[in-house]
Amino acid sequence: MTEIVLVRGDITEAEVDAVVNAANSSLLGGGGVDGAIHRRGGPTILAECRELRATRYPDGLPTGHAVATTAGDLPARWVIHTVGPVYAKKEDRRHLLESCYRESLRVADELGAATVAFPAVSAGIYGWPLDDAARAAVETVRATGSAVREARFVLFSDDVLAAFQAAVG
Repeated sequence: MTEIVLVRGDITEAEVDAVVNAANSSLLGGGGVDGAIHRRGGPTILAECRELRATRYPDGLPTGHAVATTAGDLPARWVIHTVGPVYAKKEDRRHLLESCYRESLRVADELGAATVAFPAVSAGIYGWPLDDAARAAVETVRATGSAVREARFVLFSDDVLAAFQAAVG
């Protein structure tokens, strides 16, 4: 069973096997967690992402999917890129948010990663309500069978940490 650990901090400093990137579908960097991972990880991450776009994902990585690259200069070995859904009041997209966590764990298992650091996918610029984003993350990781020993949620602010603490119970 995967142990869930919550920490307040900077995901680019996480000493884990794999860091999950809340990427955009282009895989070419962006703001928030995505931009921070690309900046700190250096040019090798971007080079692998460009290769993925040229080969496997010419139209971009679909929402809810995940794919791995090297971690470049990050302390981790790999980056698992996943594209979270943009929140929409009129359309239930929670299954896509849950898929981000399931698919990231699937990729982690393929890599043999025992420790994985997750951000709060879709809870930033994509506008997902924080309490629901935290519940979706925790419930999905708990319900997904995986060889990952530790799922570490590395959360950037006190309010995000508090939402995840409430979700863990």
